[in-house]
Amino acid sequence: LGHFALTGRLFDLLDAAEGIGGDARVVTQSSGAHEQGEMDFSDLNWERSYGKWQAYGRSKLSNLLFAYELQRRLDAASDGDGDPGIRSVACHPGYTDTNLQMRTAEESGNPLMKVGMKAANAVLGQDADIGVEPMLYAATADVDGGAYVEPGGLMNMRGHPTVGRSNDASYDRDDARKLWEYSTEATGVEYPV
Repeated sequence: LGHFALTGRLFDLLDAAEGIGGDARVVTQSSGAHEQGEMDFSDLNWERSYGKWQAYGRSKLSNLLFAYELQRRLDAASDGDGDPGIRSVACHPGYTDTNLQMRTAEESGNPLMKVGMKAANAVLGQDADIGVEPMLYAATADVDGGAYVEPGGLMNMRGHPTVGRSNDASYDRDDARKLWEYSTEATGVEYPV
């Protein structure tokens, strides 16, 4: 909900930047973990049961549903020239060696998980200065609104950025619309598009 509320509250500034010739865009950070996400609109707040990895996957899928729905709404509100003026672009950093993996392993209390994460970071993890490239590319490169920027290397977990495709669930228009309506109601933030 934070992405939705912040972007909505900044929308007038984005529109003003576009109006003076700026390249206004919204970049939504997601994760490859969106592929494990499933939308359950009957329990969006995890009141029945909670699984941290399931919740993380759903939150990353939700980020993408938001990004793509925003672009659809921007396109629909454009002045007919095919350029809505504001672009919504999504990205994910790949497998980046940060303290996220080691902290998760330490919090689990499982010494084998700690060894496994250390090995995974050494073999699969890329440095943070490479992991940030998809976000920088999404924010500055000449990419279309609705693009999904990801690492272009090994299983889209590492490497320099490329425009790719997120999973099919992230393009589900019905889920995106439902999530938008829920987000509007939960935050009280209305968009002019």
